[in-house]
Amino acid sequence: MSVRAKKHLGQHFLKDELIAQQIADSLTGNAYKNVLEIGPGMGVLTKYLLKKPFTTHVIEIDTESVEYLQAHYLNLANRIIEKDFLKVDLKEFFRDEQVAIIGNFPYNISTQIVFKTLENRDQIPEFAGMFQKEVAKRIAETAGSKVYGILSVLTQAFYDVEYLFTVPPTVFNPPPKVDSGVIKLTRKENYELPVDEKLFFRVVKTAFQQRRKTLRNSLKTMNLSDSLREDPIFNQRPEQLSVQEFINLTSKIEKDAV
Repeated sequence: MSVRAKKHLGQHFLKDELIAQQIADSLTGNAYKNVLEIGPGMGVLTKYLLKKPFTTHVIEIDTESVEYLQAHYLNLANRIIEKDFLKVDLKEFFRDEQVAIIGNFPYNISTQIVFKTLENRDQIPEFAGMFQKEVAKRIAETAGSKVYGILSVLTQAFYDVEYLFTVPPTVFNPPPKVDSGVIKLTRKENYELPVDEKLFFRVVKTAFQQRRKTLRNSLKTMNLSDSLREDPIFNQRPEQLSVQEFINLTSKIEKDAV
């Protein structure tokens, strides 16, 4: 399918039908009846979502794409949201209902889409999407890897992450210069942290800002007590800590402040 690329969004349009179907098939429809596709473009993924038993909605800010969808997908017409996903309140459209997120995401806002999902995790039980491969791998990576970082820890604190498959540049128009990767997030059964959430985010982000240093050095700005700083966990670098260990570290810092 040859269409004009949304250069202002850094989007590349998927033209491979099989891959579109595989992405659509990654959603289970368990415990939700609504799906929101971000940036549907000309609907190559949308057509497969519309065959599913759930109700598909799309969110799109490109006027040409909206006009195309309205003309070619008549059964979707009243479920096209002409807004920026990063600025919408999901409750405005879905109230308290659960909604899965899916899409071939513009590279330059893909991490922001993940963070928006984390903020709305109480409403988003499932998430599937295509990212630049490097970003997809980073989200799915586990402790001990050089690409394991802030995005990995924060996402995995609330969701189980599965790297599904790699997608070559040739299946896009225009083709990007890098491979893409499709991942799936499934919300954990217990997705509430046993520690203060804001403090947890702060600890993770502060630690990885100087990832080559030990936690004793990277967390210097947090005014920790001398006795806490002697804890063996502070001898490690942030990339060595699992998600659970970051939660444990946050708990130690929380108690230290009392």
